[in-house]
Amino acid sequence: MDKVFKALADPTRRYLLDRLHEENGQTLGELCARVGMTRQSATQHLAVLEAANLVSTVRRGREKLHYLNPVPLHEIQERWIDKFERPRLRVLAEVKRRAENAMKPEFVYVTYIESTPEKVWEALTDPDTTAAYWGHRNVSDWQVGSTWAHRRVDSDVDDVVGEVLASDPPHRLVTTWRDPEDPRESSTVTFLIQPYEGIVRLTVTHENLADEAERAQAAAGWAAVLSNLKSLLETGRTLSGIPWEMPQ
Repeated sequence: MDKVFKALADPTRRYLLDRLHEENGQTLGELCARVGMTRQSATQHLAVLEAANLVSTVRRGREKLHYLNPVPLHEIQERWIDKFERPRLRVLAEVKRRAENAMKPEFVYVTYIESTPEKVWEALTDPDTTAAYWGHRNVSDWQVGSTWAHRRVDSDVDDVVGEVLASDPPHRLVTTWRDPEDPRESSTVTFLIQPYEGIVRLTVTHENLADEAERAQAAAGWAAVLSNLKSLLETGRTLSGIPWEMPQ
């Protein structure tokens, strides 16, 4: 069981298990594409999961398919959860979730863009493209666990820094956001890119904001930035004015 706890301690390995839970029997290449990491890094993480018996493999020709093995997780549940009165724990967890949600507001913005998922992903992650409509370069290799920076075009100062929590191009990107001068507080931003016929629905969710004042600031900022992004992708140029400088 020590190997199981060691394997589960790493967020990347937990993310790999989540992907296998969503779609079991994936090849190494498929997993690499879904989680946005190199084959060498994914192989190392999968080896730890296999050693803990959380993942099993089956050969299919030249391919090796990876399957989630839930038995060790069930054993943990029986030993460490069931005996501690699971119904009461569920109630306490729900109370905790609601209390935290009440304390930490979130903001959700949805826009529809006449474009492709690949172009929207590029617009969110390519430094030169973000510089064109945002005034900042988003700088990272966008691999899970990597750092990223929101860097001003005029001064190369990082206004926001964070970590890449999930990277599934061109569908989903999750990053933490924090002030470089204050590493204690961070929020989380999720970009969800969903194609439909000739358009893309882009949903931006900003969670764990400090208070309602920060939520209002995020609401105004995202509306302005994403309107500029939409204009650039659909017309080839940004808005004639700088939208976030417009008085409220």
